Amino acid sequence: MSTPFPFTAVVGMDDLRLALLLNAVSPAVGGVLVRGEKGTAKSTAVRALSALMPEVEVVGGCRFSCDPALPDPLCPDGPHEVGPGALRPARMVELPVGASEDRLVGALDIERALSEGVKAFEPGLLADAHRGVLYVDEVNLLHDHLVDLLLDAAAMGASYVEREGVSVRHAARFLLVGTMNPEEGELRPQLLDRFGLTVEVAASREPETRVEVVRRRLAYDDDPAGFAGRWAEEESALRERIVAARALLSDVRLGDAALLQIAATCAAFEVDGMRADIVMARTATALAAWAGRTDVLAEDVRQAALLALPHRRRRNPFDAPGLDQDKLDDTLEEFKGEDDDPDPDGPGGGPAPEGGPDAPEDSGSEEGDDAPAASPRPGGGGGEQAAVRAGEPYRTKMLSVPGLGEGAAGRRSRARTEHGRTTGSRRPRGALTKLHLAATVQAAAPHQRARGRSGAGLVIRKDDLRQATREGREGNLVLFVVDASGSMAAKRRMSAVKGAVLSLLLDAYQRRDKVGLVTFRGNDAEVALPPTSSVDAAAARLESLPTGGRTPLAAGLLKAHDVLRVERLRDPARRPLLVVVTDGRATGGADPVALAARAARLHASEGTASVVVDCESGIVRLGLAGTLAGDLGGTCITLDDLRADSIAGLVRDVQGNRRRAA
Repeated sequence: MSTPFPFTAVVGMDDLRLALLLNAVSPAVGGVLVRGEKGTAKSTAVRALSALMPEVEVVGGCRFSCDPALPDPLCPDGPHEVGPGALRPARMVELPVGASEDRLVGALDIERALSEGVKAFEPGLLADAHRGVLYVDEVNLLHDHLVDLLLDAAAMGASYVEREGVSVRHAARFLLVGTMNPEEGELRPQLLDRFGLTVEVAASREPETRVEVVRRRLAYDDDPAGFAGRWAEEESALRERIVAARALLSDVRLGDAALLQIAATCAAFEVDGMRADIVMARTATALAAWAGRTDVLAEDVRQAALLALPHRRRRNPFDAPGLDQDKLDDTLEEFKGEDDDPDPDGPGGGPAPEGGPDAPEDSGSEEGDDAPAASPRPGGGGGEQAAVRAGEPYRTKMLSVPGLGEGAAGRRSRARTEHGRTTGSRRPRGALTKLHLAATVQAAAPHQRARGRSGAGLVIRKDDLRQATREGREGNLVLFVVDASGSMAAKRRMSAVKGAVLSLLLDAYQRRDKVGLVTFRGNDAEVALPPTSSVDAAAARLESLPTGGRTPLAAGLLKAHDVLRVERLRDPARRPLLVVVTDGRATGGADPVALAARAARLHASEGTASVVVDCESGIVRLGLAGTLAGDLGGTCITLDDLRADSIAGLVRDVQGNRRRAA
């Protein structure tokens, strides 16, 4: 086993280390979500925590880590008698992003269950993580069906494996820790709320700090065991402090004044539900225990708010996480109780650890909330105008790719999936995961006499088993091609166009799509955002998009073709949806209209599903966007038709559109 990087050797990242330590003191806090750019040692800090976790006492031989003082009466390895157990280190179990459902919850041998009546169960990662830490790196990239299973286990404290009436249940209470890079996409709100605390991390811009990070990392890589030995004393002291804080936790008093401040703070920031209040209370209590106190002070409440509320106050996917700290201070001051005397030792009271509650308050999470519109680029093309703000987003009509796909799970287009409604059966390829019971019985029934059946049960053989085929929804690659030329530059018009694209981006977020953005203006087109799962990044690029110049429509379509060609090689199962936002005009160069038509027919020849959002305005309309949609073999809609409360049926079958056009 490799030697982990020592927790006390991690440079900086005070908020992250404090959040992890508070969860080590009180697992009831509910885990940590670590958000930050790549290469900021998020995973290193989380993995280092495992060496500091106190040992747990378990029933000897139990695969599900039952507590000998209070064993689970429904444990698959039980029943267990109450008595002394064995100590072992707390586990940190890593959940790979691409894990299967059986790997997470465990596998049940259906063949033995049907033929022998035996519940042969192989535990999964949830069983391994019980009474320990479940760590998910790149948690925002986790497939939806695994997210659903995590939500169920986190809500019930147990994992259920159901296979056609045969079920196994075991306890699954764990500390959930996740890391993510927001540029790669956001989390579903339900899973986001399950993390007790959240912290933002970024690489230091101080040269001295960066030098120390490199120095320690190189020393660790050269001699991991020797480097860890040099930090052993600090690690031992921190481990003892965690044990002492755990012992003190039950004696900490959460007074009415602190409870009132917690409730007032959650109400002031309009968080949903009551989980935020409970998490803040538990965090403030853990902070007091960590500081060696038995009373919760206002400073504890403030620090708890900074850790527990930023990810809960977001009202939509494009809001930046974070708290208005002036508003927080005003709320705490307004509801300050008589027992909130200032602590002479500073925030948190008592000695704070390296990485304690004395972290800088300005994390930069509010940066950009009130940023002005982007200014014109220096040396920009003729007639370039500054970017205008997008109009208010709204709910859009459903856009989908026709046919039946096999892409990643999502909520847009029809697809063959592991989850969804059952549409038929087939022989299993590899391990059986979803049994089609009726088809299995039908396959086995004709052979019962030949197999010597004598009792009431069927004689089942492996060849009889049938896998259920299911149909659900997939996520797609939605590639936006946005006209930013001079013909779109009227302020109100471009604001409406950006509002429409922003609405479609919000829809893509909710349907778990990847998105990309191509813009064209002046003499060329550019990929403003390569395909990504981060709709936040796409929204930011859209907001700063300037307009002006000619309309190289053909260049925009050809650039989109290049992007889709590369993505087909990278992810052939994910089907694309091309959304062209333009008034259909094409200018610049020789015969720009013919060039645009040829570029559009190139997309049509490859079967790319497409929608043209017609941005033409005024009484006299040329209908050029409709002509473009015909060349693409797609559908043309107006900005008004895009709204969910307008006429129905936006996207038709591509082949049907071609037949009508012919």
